[in-house]
Amino acid sequence: MEIIIGLVVIYLIYKLLSGGKKTDSEATNNNSQSSNMSKSTPRNQAQNKISVSASTLEDSHEDDFSTFEIHTSFGDEPMRSKNTSVGRWVGEEETLVINGRQFTTGFFYCGGVLSGLNGYGIEPSLVDEDRPASGVNACDIEYQDDSLGYWPSFATLSKECRGLFLDWLASDRTNEDISIGYVFIYFYGFERRIIEDIGEAKVSDAEFIAIFNEITRLLNIYGANRSLRNYVSNFLELMCILRQNVIDDAGVKASGNINSLAFKFRLASNVQSGIALQSELALEWLKDTGEYSLKAPARRCEEEFAKLFKLKFDKKFPEGLSIKPNKTKLKLSYYAASNTISPTDISSGDLPDPSILKGPIKKLIPIADECTEQLNAYSRYLAKSDTSRKDIAALLLLPNELVTEVNFPVIERFKSWSTKVVVENDGLTSVKEFWKHLDMSLPKATNKKENELIISLANKVNVGVAPDFRFHQSNVKLDGNLVLFMPGHGEFFEPSCAYYQVATAIRLGAMVASIDGRVDDSEMEVLQRLINHDDSLSPGERSSLNAYLKWRLNSPVNMAGLKARVASLNDDEIEFVKKFIVSIALADGTVDASEVRQLEKLYSAMGLDKSQVASDIHKITSGGADIKERNTVSTSAEKSSFSIDKAVLAIYENDTNNAKNMLESIFVEEDPVIEIDAQDSSDGLDDAHKAAFNTLATKEQWSRDEVQSLFSKHKLMIDGAIETINDWSFDLVDAPVLEQDDDIFVDLEIVEELKG
Repeated sequence: MEIIIGLVVIYLIYKLLSGGKKTDSEATNNNSQSSNMSKSTPRNQAQNKISVSASTLEDSHEDDFSTFEIHTSFGDEPMRSKNTSVGRWVGEEETLVINGRQFTTGFFYCGGVLSGLNGYGIEPSLVDEDRPASGVNACDIEYQDDSLGYWPSFATLSKECRGLFLDWLASDRTNEDISIGYVFIYFYGFERRIIEDIGEAKVSDAEFIAIFNEITRLLNIYGANRSLRNYVSNFLELMCILRQNVIDDAGVKASGNINSLAFKFRLASNVQSGIALQSELALEWLKDTGEYSLKAPARRCEEEFAKLFKLKFDKKFPEGLSIKPNKTKLKLSYYAASNTISPTDISSGDLPDPSILKGPIKKLIPIADECTEQLNAYSRYLAKSDTSRKDIAALLLLPNELVTEVNFPVIERFKSWSTKVVVENDGLTSVKEFWKHLDMSLPKATNKKENELIISLANKVNVGVAPDFRFHQSNVKLDGNLVLFMPGHGEFFEPSCAYYQVATAIRLGAMVASIDGRVDDSEMEVLQRLINHDDSLSPGERSSLNAYLKWRLNSPVNMAGLKARVASLNDDEIEFVKKFIVSIALADGTVDASEVRQLEKLYSAMGLDKSQVASDIHKITSGGADIKERNTVSTSAEKSSFSIDKAVLAIYENDTNNAKNMLESIFVEEDPVIEIDAQDSSDGLDDAHKAAFNTLATKEQWSRDEVQSLFSKHKLMIDGAIETINDWSFDLVDAPVLEQDDDIFVDLEIVEELKG
């Protein structure tokens, strides 16, 4: 070892003295790269584990002199031990006493002499009783110092750390507060035991299973640490492959890392067998490949994403996805956490390596993208604080395929109630009654979110709602009514121009029919015939308009803004409006004094001359070619009885399209859906947070170390800064832009929304 380091130093001195200077900034960058190494990255051969950095004092006159720092990955050199006993493996049930501690469980190496498997240094997991250690329970469980470095080793620990490790080893090994470095030392022993045994088969099946179970237990306790989780998961996969007849491969989930050993082996075996690829393995392939990166909805809603992916995959590939074995053979290598174990090749027989194929991935990506898109709203909802997957609001955001697949009790109860309302009450109900079936407290008002929630719940059970602001251009009122109808609008409902023209006529007609405080059956029939006699309307459009008519006739009249819009009409257009209004008013065959007064009020509200009501009534009842007059109508409250339905239809159907379009433009929605005012995306963040966010927005995934370094430059604390940026994002687009796991993920779609 000393010879190698000496040669490296001599070579560097030669290069520096021959003119190969390195600037301070370059040296700093090298040191930074060295310090940012992570256990989550597989390491190469042991020979590459020595790094040398040098810097020159450029501001000094001593330009010919250089300062060197030699860094090794092995930590400090251990002091020599007097213990000459050869290190041995202590079995699970073996008992012994070390430095005053009673051990009732083994599973570690003990002794004074045991080289690393790669021939360098001392085995890092070797417990040497002759090395000094602090007394029993002399240190707090969270104690650690510089001796617990990147590659910790029992031999190089301080006596305090060594004592604490022995305390933990003598316990039940479950304390979650202990530094993860101690757990790694323990884990190194298992790596050596299994890898050293690969070609010798000295470890019995019973011991192999016991070790597998112990490592699984460690994963359950300490798996929150990403580095340990990755290494332990990979090792469990290795054990499954080494003894397939002993460990059930199905009992271990793939690590989730790219190039997962278990996944590669399963995929290769599946393809070699000629069995078509099924959805579960297909989804694993997407997670394993470097060709695709799962977006936030897939990560946040992992279970729902998997179910939806299976549904879509099975629909597209009912017999599975057939893949022919390729010529490239499978090569598996295990990279150990211990720095004394070189990369280990694993025999995989004559299996192909289909994981390198890109063709199948290209077929899977569109399915994943579709699932991601459909789960986007659901994912955003769950990203908010105080939300749950059991919320009705969450369920309503799930794709219909998942709602159909899983019978949610609240959905089933609502379906039963809504069916009863449609059958027994012709669909009419109150908003408050409807809200009782949401399992949610009554809101203070019904804004856009509440309107969407009502419509979404109804759609889940194939029920339509009137008013539906998407088509009826009217909003639900908290103290108002709703009309439910079946089978509803459906996913692909696209209203025609005729639909909107008839809807406009319905609104105006309902306004006129309600002016006397009641709606006569004959008035109702005339308005229904506007719907049912229009051959250009589809059955679905008629169902929607009839529900809308019923809602209009059971809702308060609102004429806000009509006067200003009527004032912009020309004389011919005003005559058309008056003709239509009076025709509807006369549909019940009576014109008494109270009804005339109501017409006069309506004329006044629209800015028309109310003194013309009587003459307009007379024009309709005496001059229409299609009107069969039965009595003379006068303004003196004499009753009249005549058939007006044909006249109304004729007026609406025979007048020009320009007149119909004019009606549609005048009687527009009086209560537009409330939208959240968009803010400028630069508002709400100070310069430091804004600068940090702009950098984060340049790529989708960052390591925590990278983000920590970035935020430190702007003097920001990582957790607080992420929360601040997400709060800002919520204010603008109602969704978080950053997601914390072990890494930090940036939702680039949200980034684009924030830019807009």
